[in-house]
Amino acid sequence: MNKRINASKDKNSIIGVFYGAIAFTAWGFLPIYWKLLDQIPADEILAHRIFWSFLYVGGILLFKNGIGTLKETLKDRGKVRNVLLCAFFITINWGLYIWAVNSGNIVQSSMGYYINPLMMVLLGMTVLKERLNVLQYISIGFAAVGVAIITIQFGSFPWVALLLAATFALYGLFKKLLKAESLVGLALETTILVPLALGYILYKLISGQSALYTVSLHTLIILAFAGVATATPLLWYAMGSARVKLSTIGFLQYISPTISLFIGVFVYGEKFTSTHLLSFSFIWIGLIIYSFSNMEAIRRSRNSRQDIAQVKEG
Repeated sequence: MNKRINASKDKNSIIGVFYGAIAFTAWGFLPIYWKLLDQIPADEILAHRIFWSFLYVGGILLFKNGIGTLKETLKDRGKVRNVLLCAFFITINWGLYIWAVNSGNIVQSSMGYYINPLMMVLLGMTVLKERLNVLQYISIGFAAVGVAIITIQFGSFPWVALLLAATFALYGLFKKLLKAESLVGLALETTILVPLALGYILYKLISGQSALYTVSLHTLIILAFAGVATATPLLWYAMGSARVKLSTIGFLQYISPTISLFIGVFVYGEKFTSTHLLSFSFIWIGLIIYSFSNMEAIRRSRNSRQDIAQVKEG
């Protein structure tokens, strides 16, 4: 009996790792998708991303009979506030990321998503008043040195990386406070944003300023799949995170910026100098220390639970 249960758990974990891996892999390859639309301004792509995501996610929720969940969430004022904040930060994040990719800043954007977990730790300390351990302080210190190296050597602050990390970390914070399933959360956010997005699309079309008048049918079709490109990896992520430990997801998340970094350097020929390597190395060391710290915390928590169980049995 125990063998069957363990086999079932192992199979579930393998499925979870698979879905988590393809979600982060898809996010890693997303720069190629946005590059296919680089003849359209980032603000217009953003508006279409919101609009098509709204339609796609809304269709999925209708199919899954999840509209009732949306209505219930919108009745709670506290949750509505968190949805508004989520919508605000994800709009900045999406728009900046699209602009970064199409303006030759894929390497810097990948730095932002490497820094993101450490930014979440900082937010936990400052906003949620969580206590950091020594290893977490050290990991943040290494990341700070990495950012400082780029700033001093090139004389410019990597604001794209830091703003991407900050907005996504803040989005993650309010998403956590919202306590809604990923797809439901995205549906709520796009529901709030879609009137603005649709209004902007119509304004561009009516004023004759829209890039849609000048691009090919092929490009228009690619643009219409922005909702699929946005929401499908989220679905995979939700399916993966429900089946595996948080620590596993923590390791898998580094797939995305790693793929993006390679794409930026080897596909689109962005600069990656010895200074970049040194800067990224400090950030990577910080992440290794951070991951080790998480593993230690999980191990201690597991041992503590086992000790409590043994005491109860005794």
